[in-house]
Amino acid sequence: MPSSPTEILLPHRPADVPLPAAVTEGGHHSLFVALAAVPDPRDPRGQRYPLVSLLAVAVCAVLAGACTFAAIADWVRDLDRTAWGRLGFTDRVPAATTVWRLLIRIDAEVLSAVLARWLRARTAPVVVAGRRWRLVIAVDGKVQRGARLADGRQVHLLSAYDTSTGIVLAQVQIAAKSNEIPAFTPLLRRVAAQLGSLKDVLVVADALHAQTGHAEMLAADNGHLMVAVKGNQPTLHTLLKALPWTQVPVGAQARETGHGRKETRTSKQSPWPPRAASTFPTHSRPSGSPGPARSRARPPARRRT
Repeated sequence: MPSSPTEILLPHRPADVPLPAAVTEGGHHSLFVALAAVPDPRDPRGQRYPLVSLLAVAVCAVLAGACTFAAIADWVRDLDRTAWGRLGFTDRVPAATTVWRLLIRIDAEVLSAVLARWLRARTAPVVVAGRRWRLVIAVDGKVQRGARLADGRQVHLLSAYDTSTGIVLAQVQIAAKSNEIPAFTPLLRRVAAQLGSLKDVLVVADALHAQTGHAEMLAADNGHLMVAVKGNQPTLHTLLKALPWTQVPVGAQARETGHGRKETRTSKQSPWPPRAASTFPTHSRPSGSPGPARSRARPPARRRT
C-alpha cells in the first residue's frame, strides 16, 4: 500500500476547473518580464546574448521535451529566423556549452520561484459552486534521473505540488547525508511565500513526514497536515489501529488495477482518540483504512492485433 494519500485526493479534482489559457503574444511578453527578475551571474563585459533570451529558450525547450543542454541548443537552432528574433536573437543562437555555462550558475531557487509565479498568474482560481474547495499541496521527494552533482551523487529534490493546477510551487534539494525531514519546513516556507499564507491549506505527504514538528509548524500557520501513520510513530499507530474501524461507515472507495494485481482502497473517518492528542498535535480527525484489498490474479491480458 502506498504511504502517500495523494492518489486518493487527485481523482477528486473538480471536473469543471478551466485549463490554462494558450500562450499568446501577451503571454510571451509576460514570460520575458518574469524572467527579468532573475539575477544575471555573468560579467557584463563580453555578453553576446540577453539573459532573458537564454532563459526563455531553456524554458520553452524543456516544455517541448528537451532534457539535456544539447537538446536545448538543438531546439533553438531548429527554429527559423523569425522565431529567433522573437526570442531576442539576431543572426546567431547560443551553443550547448553557452547554455550549460549559464544554467549551472543561475540561482535555482530564484528561477523556480519566478516560474511558479508566472504559471500561477496564468491559471484561474479553483471555484466550485455550492461547496467549499480546499487548496491541497502534495509534498513528495524524487531523485532526478540523469542529473549528477560534482561528487557524482544524484540530485534528490523535495517538491510541493498544487494538485488543483499541476504547478510545482517550490522545490528544495536534499542535503548530502540527510533526508527529506529537515527539508520539509524550508519547503513549506517557500510555498507560503508563493501563496502569501498557509491558512486553510491542506498538505499531504507520505508516512516519513508523520512528524510532530511538521504538524506543529502547519498548525501555527493555520494549515493542515494529512499523512499516513506507520511504524515511525508506533504509539500513535497502535492507538489508531485500535479504533473500531469496522463500525465506522465508508467515506470513499476506489478500485484500481495495475502492477499485476487488483486493489480496492477504502477510506473511513473516525473521531480523534483523546489519548492521541498527547502523542501527535492535531485538531482534526484521523482517516483510516484497513489497507487495499489485493488480489494477485493478474488482469486479463490485452490482445494485440
